[in-house]
Amino acid sequence: MDKMEKSYYKLILIWFLLISISQLFADNPVIKGIGLTDPHIVIFGDSAYMYATHDFSSANKTFVMKDWWVWSSADLIHWKLIGTLKPESTYLKKPFNDCWAGFCVNKNNKYYWYFSAGPKNIGVVVANSPVGPWNDPLGKALLPKGLVSTEQRDPDILTDDNGKSYMVFGTFKYYIVRLGDDMISLAETPKPVLLDRCFGPYGVGKTDDKPSLHKRNGIYYLSWSSFYAISPNIYGPYTYKGSVIVPENTTPEFKSDTTIKGDSNFLWKDRHGNFFTWHNQWFYTYNDASQPGASAHFRDANISYVHFRDNGEMAPIRIDRIGVGQYDAKSSIEAEDFFGSEGVIINESPDKGFMVRCLNDGCHILYPNVMNMPKKATLSFFVSSGNISGATIEVRENNKEGQLLGKCKISNTGGWDKYQKISCQIRNKKGKNNLCLLMKGYSGELIRLDWIKIN
Repeated sequence: MDKMEKSYYKLILIWFLLISISQLFADNPVIKGIGLTDPHIVIFGDSAYMYATHDFSSANKTFVMKDWWVWSSADLIHWKLIGTLKPESTYLKKPFNDCWAGFCVNKNNKYYWYFSAGPKNIGVVVANSPVGPWNDPLGKALLPKGLVSTEQRDPDILTDDNGKSYMVFGTFKYYIVRLGDDMISLAETPKPVLLDRCFGPYGVGKTDDKPSLHKRNGIYYLSWSSFYAISPNIYGPYTYKGSVIVPENTTPEFKSDTTIKGDSNFLWKDRHGNFFTWHNQWFYTYNDASQPGASAHFRDANISYVHFRDNGEMAPIRIDRIGVGQYDAKSSIEAEDFFGSEGVIINESPDKGFMVRCLNDGCHILYPNVMNMPKKATLSFFVSSGNISGATIEVRENNKEGQLLGKCKISNTGGWDKYQKISCQIRNKKGKNNLCLLMKGYSGELIRLDWIKIN
């Protein structure tokens, strides 16, 4: 271990001690200033697991990434470092500075972590738990150098409804391959992914690295950085749709160019990450290099909500400091940005925003960690109801069985497209509260909720 590396690990140790050793509180960036990057979040059981690389030092002038990290969280706010995969534990068998992006899946009662050994090879390790210990079952790369005509890196896995698992990988030109049932072999020759248009942060005719796959309502989404395309078939062809990042939805502190000064495409570059769903909500986790101290080779990671338009397209995300899983009573809360729900769906609203539709008696929505609430706050709901009997919103603490804080009667507003502001006072404590909105009423759809304000 050289002098620079010793100093780095000493600083990391001190840093962890100063912030209570193992558990960290995050907004955006998720955990700032440690080089947590290339985040890929998957849900196993009741927890989120982030499989990430990490940039070695803020002094890096090139990519120096010496191992891989596993972080876990029960709420996407409090994160704990629970595992490290070192290259010595893989077929590499020695220290390695190119521990690049990877992805983990659960199948056959085992956990398979696919990783990039730099830009040339993709390997796989296996464990009985999502945190290891990891074993390299092949003793060699799963996808060796030269298998296809692109850099073989940045794997992402989608297990489809038929139980088959598919890997997408590559740089600028993507390939997809079905994995064997053992998850450590290829069931076919990798096939090029067909795109009707190649576009990305480098302009027309060029995509990016780090492809990813997710599926929703029968539509396959191929994304590269923040850009994406859709298809009814996992192999494509895919139809280009655009980027989920737009300047108007990005707050000023995330528009700073700390990497390449004057780069007009900075906002879209190096957004490696993935889309995932949890608690009836969709999220996007991605790289960020906008904060002071960050650079092109020492990056952070963010998480944002993702919402889908009625035609299946993804709406632009919001990039801001608050992130996900927490709220500020000083700002309006968009109803669709819940952290958990039951009996509701999200649809487009008439103003091209989104609304949450409560479909039956007993449906509920969770908004945990609402900060800066005054004692005995007044909640205002922008809501519509076409239900002839209207509905009641019960505001409860923590969950639907929690203490009743107050009730708000929602009368028939004259139609589902007729929204009104309706307010009621609740008996909450001052400061941070976990709010659950429980909808009560007769049969059928009860209400459509646009936003919530707290005074």
